Amino acid sequence: MTLMATDSSTSTLTQTDPRVKDKAQKFVLTLSCVERAGIVQAVTTFLFERGFNIDEHQQFDDGLRETLHLRTAFSGSPEYTPERLQAEFNSIADRFEMKFSFHDQTKQRVLVMVSKFGHCLNDLLFRWRGGSLGGDIVLVVSNHETHRAMAEAAGLPFVYLPVTPETKAAAEQRLLDLVDEHNIDLVVLARYMQVLSDDLCRSLEGRAINIHHSFLPGFKGARPYHQAYDRGVKLVGATAHYVTAELDEGPIIEQEVIRVDHSYGPTALSTVGQDAEALALSRAVRWHCEHRVLLDQTSTVVFR
Repeated sequence: MTLMATDSSTSTLTQTDPRVKDKAQKFVLTLSCVERAGIVQAVTTFLFERGFNIDEHQQFDDGLRETLHLRTAFSGSPEYTPERLQAEFNSIADRFEMKFSFHDQTKQRVLVMVSKFGHCLNDLLFRWRGGSLGGDIVLVVSNHETHRAMAEAAGLPFVYLPVTPETKAAAEQRLLDLVDEHNIDLVVLARYMQVLSDDLCRSLEGRAINIHHSFLPGFKGARPYHQAYDRGVKLVGATAHYVTAELDEGPIIEQEVIRVDHSYGPTALSTVGQDAEALALSRAVRWHCEHRVLLDQTSTVVFR
């Protein structure tokens, strides 16, 4: 620690003292707009004039779509809030016709939905408790009682929400009520085996992630790993994507692949596939919670 002495009884911490740095508030700015000159300069000047330090900067200039996507992490005065930053940034955003958002260090609140397969839920809970998920799991919802003990052992409330054709609408409304009651930022379908209605998908647009058991599209329906075995696959994969009204057609966030061969039967393929599913889903959740995923029409830009 470096001190600057003023007299025998007082001292002032210089900016090299680590405690000064620790007091800085951390923020993330994400934006997308039509590509044109001056955008990055406008952003960096805005931050410099307010005394912020840029900790991380990534951008992607999409020459085909003529768009710019940017993520900048910065730190500085704790007197600022995302709301204040947004208000002061609006004039720049209007000039460049930006779609943008500011975020502070507040962690995303996550609701996890699961059915009978528990490998993805188990992996998410492990990463959450270890502090590497990027968000906070606050609730587990399921149409089966299978994993109540797993959720409650992690100290999480478990909501049993059975779904039948007759109760589907009421169950989905209850889910939306839970999202509001618990201030949920992200809904994760961790092998939740119910098709969401178009209305629910639209209500959760951009804030619901699903995991699919293959590279999309492929092996849809029941017993996917038996289908894979029958076709003699050489690669087993998984796809994490945003939920849309078009089943399994949402913008893709992450894909994972594992090489296999003729010796893998359906059970072995399922085991390997579950590893791929858990890994792809946890990455997608973490990147979303860290504001590293920018939606770009039907695809995504992911700043890892």
